[in-house]
Amino acid sequence: MKYRLIHHTKYEYNDSVSLCHNEAHIIPRTTSFQTVLNNRIDITPSPTLQYDRIDFFGNPTTYFSIQYPHRQLSVTSLSEVQLQDTYHDLDNSPYWEKVRETLASDSVNPRLLEAREFLLDSPFITATAELRAYALPSFVPGRSILHATNDLMNRVFTEFVYDPHFTTIVTPLEEVLAHKRGVCQDFAHLMIGCVRSMGLAARYVSGYLETLPPPGQVKLQGSDASHAWLAVFVPEVGWVDFDPTNNKIPINQHITTAWGRDYSDVTPLKGIIFGGGENVLTVSVDVQRI
Repeated sequence: MKYRLIHHTKYEYNDSVSLCHNEAHIIPRTTSFQTVLNNRIDITPSPTLQYDRIDFFGNPTTYFSIQYPHRQLSVTSLSEVQLQDTYHDLDNSPYWEKVRETLASDSVNPRLLEAREFLLDSPFITATAELRAYALPSFVPGRSILHATNDLMNRVFTEFVYDPHFTTIVTPLEEVLAHKRGVCQDFAHLMIGCVRSMGLAARYVSGYLETLPPPGQVKLQGSDASHAWLAVFVPEVGWVDFDPTNNKIPINQHITTAWGRDYSDVTPLKGIIFGGGENVLTVSVDVQRI
């Protein structure tokens, strides 16, 4: 499956910005199931300095600065990506208790050591007793890790309301859990906190969804902007993705841009500006099958 992706971000400022420094995670990454065929980033006004790097988690990252006055900033990423179908047998995975034990005891295997980074709390996610209590009905003794995580995903999808007006990116998870409302970032953070509270490794995944599916298929929630989901680590299998916003294990409609501990590691565009006053932000995403 091939997709053409356009991600456009525009800032309009009330006053002149004299200097800005920015970092972007808007280039899809190549993975075992995803190949980036081509990509370019258009920035207006032209940056004084721009370079690409790979961050700590292996994500393509673009840094740029504009060192002269401007009243607008426009950043557009254009990519073509090819996806391979991915399937996971929920029954063919170890008990979640065995995975927890392996992660806690194996300090030699490099893949397990890397996964253990995602056991820890992060800036936006703290594994609390409340999150563990919510997770427990899914993580019953003797259940496979994929079945348990899939059940948790189904509960979040069923019990929580997608409400783009209830939260901001800094809304505490306690409020999301108490009111059972939020958006894709909140649901990903919530599930990650639940999984980590059980002693398991989970990471945050940022990316995109197909904007308009083929005839007869349902449009996925969150397809008009950058999307978020999570992945859970399973020894001998690797990382398995789960999308709680759509109650779906990604197969061939999710395009991965970056992953990290939580949203703070993979923000699509963030930076520091001098001046500008108030601003108007416009973001649009279009993902089409080729």
